[in-house]
Amino acid sequence: MARSWTRLHEHLGAAPGPVDFDMVAKAAADRLAESDDLDWKEQLPQPPREGRWNELAKDVAAMANTRGGLIIFGVRDATCELVGIDPDEVNIEQYAQWVRNHVQPYLPDLTFTVLTSADGTRSVLVADVPASPMAPHLVYGTATRDKDQQAAVAPYRDRDHTAWMAEHQLERAYRDRFTRAQRAEDEARHLLAHAQETVSAQHSEPAAYFVALARPERPLPRTAPRLTREETTAVAHAARRRGGDPMRPGPLTSLEIVTGNPRPGLRRWVLSTLLLQGAREVHAELHHDGTVLLAANVSWNAARNLAADELPAGVAVSQDFIAACCRDLTTTAWELARRLRVDSALQLTATLTAVTPSPGTPTPALVPVVNVFGGFTDVPAHARHPRRIQPVTAALTPLDDAEVLQETAQELFTDVMNQFGLDPQL
Repeated sequence: MARSWTRLHEHLGAAPGPVDFDMVAKAAADRLAESDDLDWKEQLPQPPREGRWNELAKDVAAMANTRGGLIIFGVRDATCELVGIDPDEVNIEQYAQWVRNHVQPYLPDLTFTVLTSADGTRSVLVADVPASPMAPHLVYGTATRDKDQQAAVAPYRDRDHTAWMAEHQLERAYRDRFTRAQRAEDEARHLLAHAQETVSAQHSEPAAYFVALARPERPLPRTAPRLTREETTAVAHAARRRGGDPMRPGPLTSLEIVTGNPRPGLRRWVLSTLLLQGAREVHAELHHDGTVLLAANVSWNAARNLAADELPAGVAVSQDFIAACCRDLTTTAWELARRLRVDSALQLTATLTAVTPSPGTPTPALVPVVNVFGGFTDVPAHARHPRRIQPVTAALTPLDDAEVLQETAQELFTDVMNQFGLDPQL
């Protein structure tokens, strides 16, 4: 995943965005010195020595273990002269394979990009290495004193050169990784619980809710520019257009009445119909750090207004609206990430749960209502009726295309419905 803010942006005073050839040429002309997050290389990456050791893998792991950075091939490191590379000799798939073979854990966000001047005469290769939440990454190769002995080392960038982590540094790196993972898990659990408490307060009868969270692996820092009201509205409109299905409207359609005037919250904007009479209850939050929270009433009678005696025992849930929730969550998270220039993968978590007006109220079972044969509804007798769907997860990146968005929404939807014993299609 190409990052949107790098050493080149900082040096040139450029706005966040993709690195281009002119930025590289200007930085080289300014003789921008190498640093922990910038490495000039004159030649293209070379094959592993004796099939056992690869310098590219070492350089990539070193930056991933530190704070990320750019490795730019085609610029002489001693003089910063832009000598260029032959783009026909670039083999990005091979470079990625070398890194996969020699670096553990896997680095999914590494990107290689060939940049060419406007006149087509010179090119450079840019390896963009984000700081990894899975650091430390070990590089596997051959031990110096024993050609047959495999060794694993953890490189890191120190100013303008690569060093090797000592034991105490490795210990600290692993501790930091586990702390980050635990903190992210705690924050996600807190946000999902907050959403459930918010919607529970609005009901005098049991209801069923789709509650989901999309959160970047590396949320934007609090110092990043805040999402504006106008941007929030634009994201919601764009997400609805991208994933909209007039035959199966989703929560973004229900939010349309409030989309033009989001309510400010703590480091977030809130779109909610919870207090609007006659509207399907939907609560969405777009956070300044790229997080999206969505809670939507998926109870069958929320849309159909069926009498209680027409419903099966428990809370009936609409299969179609659950599908629409998965679709709208995915498109909203994707649109927000692109708007904020989030430069890491998004982790999506979704669950289905029954909410009750008070802690003492028994939790009802969830009963799926399935649409078949052009709108005919059915309550499958064989479907299991759980009270809460275990959280399901999926991953997404801002670079994914429309087809991947559809596949990700389908993955979430299928995993949710599988817990009813059903295997539907979006």
